[in-house]
Amino acid sequence: MKDLLDPPPPQTDLRHPAQVMRPERLGAMMPTRLSFLRVLTRQLSAEGARLTRPVWQIDAQGHGHAVYTIPLGGRPYSLVAVSCHLPDAMRTDRVIATAWDAGFVLYDGVPDAAEIARLCAAAPRQEAARFTERDLVLSRANKSVRLFTHVVDRLRAGAQPDPARIAEVGYLMRTTAVYGNGKFGIADRGVIAGRPGIGGAFAAEMLTVWLIRCFTHDLVEHLGGAALEPALKRHLGIGNATGLGMAPFLVSHPVLLNNWMLARETALARVRAIGSLSETERDRLRALARRAAQHLEAWQVPDPDAAARIARLRADWPQVLDWLDALPERRPLDTLVRRGEHHSPDLQELLVALVLEPFGALVDPLAAQMVEPPGAQPALFGDAVELRQAIAEQFGWAVEIDFDAPGAQQLFWYVSEEKREPRLGLRDTEPGAERESPLDIARRVKALWQALDGVQDLAAFRQAHPHHELAIRRVQMAVFHPFSEIRGNLIGAGCRPVDMLRCKLALFGATGFDPKSDRWTRVTLAQGAPLPEELGSPRADDWWLEVLQA
Repeated sequence: MKDLLDPPPPQTDLRHPAQVMRPERLGAMMPTRLSFLRVLTRQLSAEGARLTRPVWQIDAQGHGHAVYTIPLGGRPYSLVAVSCHLPDAMRTDRVIATAWDAGFVLYDGVPDAAEIARLCAAAPRQEAARFTERDLVLSRANKSVRLFTHVVDRLRAGAQPDPARIAEVGYLMRTTAVYGNGKFGIADRGVIAGRPGIGGAFAAEMLTVWLIRCFTHDLVEHLGGAALEPALKRHLGIGNATGLGMAPFLVSHPVLLNNWMLARETALARVRAIGSLSETERDRLRALARRAAQHLEAWQVPDPDAAARIARLRADWPQVLDWLDALPERRPLDTLVRRGEHHSPDLQELLVALVLEPFGALVDPLAAQMVEPPGAQPALFGDAVELRQAIAEQFGWAVEIDFDAPGAQQLFWYVSEEKREPRLGLRDTEPGAERESPLDIARRVKALWQALDGVQDLAAFRQAHPHHELAIRRVQMAVFHPFSEIRGNLIGAGCRPVDMLRCKLALFGATGFDPKSDRWTRVTLAQGAPLPEELGSPRADDWWLEVLQA
């Protein structure tokens, strides 16, 4: 009851959604202490969770199955991992794959022998198999063959792997999918939504990723016959190859997107309102800024555009160290953030992540707000004038888009029949536009705006034009949830889905963004995250932009 009665900490004004929700800024986001993996490992640490491995049936070739169990929120959850032989010719990260090096299921509880047998048969087949409500998350992964082989060979030779090789790749396996929320017959979100711990934003998926990482560590140690040094093991996260399948989520879950972004922006506003800093806090910020500089040095990607952005950020970042040495006594972090506003979105967003990091007491409670509350939105708009006013206030950016301009409607989103995965087509040259997914929010709201011109009776208008209902609902949501909309034309020629991917992956806690095109990227998850035996230790929540110290 005390928490409900305590006033919230002071804060400055939030950054405006017009600044925050532009695609190019979402595409510059960095992980923060509110990222879902960080929230998960803090929760595990706070609960004193201990990981057990009740089953390890892996042969000398690394094939077989294992079960890992850990309590979270007062309940046990288990990862069933199945490692398979995969010919090199079949190893692909593309969604068309039908076989993988390993398949995984996060199970609700502790599976008995019959359930383990069921999952050992089903996990390697992924969406081709049948699953039950006890199965919470479905995932699969492929080896990073060169690094995996290098680590095993070095351990067998009685040596440790080359730190430079580990730093270059950063993971032993990369997931090509982590499915939750009822996909392919697994448990619906409602099964776990109200549970402590696992009911948090993407907590089940992040727990799965963290446990898969534990399995990859154990697998190379099993094959190599020796233990990895903790510093090297800690730097081995889980790779992830993410494409268009992830992008529409941010559009189809506007309230959730709002809550994620609002929590982050509120955290920033709280930190900016800090009146003064102790010398210890100033030293901590300097140390974190130096760590960020080391992280930028290690962040190497082949894509020329991404490499140029990183190079510019790398060159500009030393200014932040200078700023930290000259902070004023009053509201120092507000001054720091304001100085960053004259630089690139990449620097600004890294600066946001930096200033949040030392202030867990102000920031961490906001994680509880990063879920979508149940219930419908209250009714709005008694007449067309009110609706048009709301459009002008919340969607003025959409009204300004000229959808008759060349390329303004070049793309359309759809779901492939074969894989049930989102795709992006060219409207004028590819079939399927008649089955377009409703991600064209800006176009729909502008059409609504134009159709309302001269309308007096809103109820009659809605009855006569039901195709405008989606746009009306989005305007209504934006009134209550100002960070709910990506403020860009998602069907225009300039749309870069990779910006949407970066936003969501940063919220997960990903690092090492390595775009392979404007439609898919590779990242690393859980790099630097605590090892199972480190949960509850001082370093368990000190892994922002981890740098290999070997």
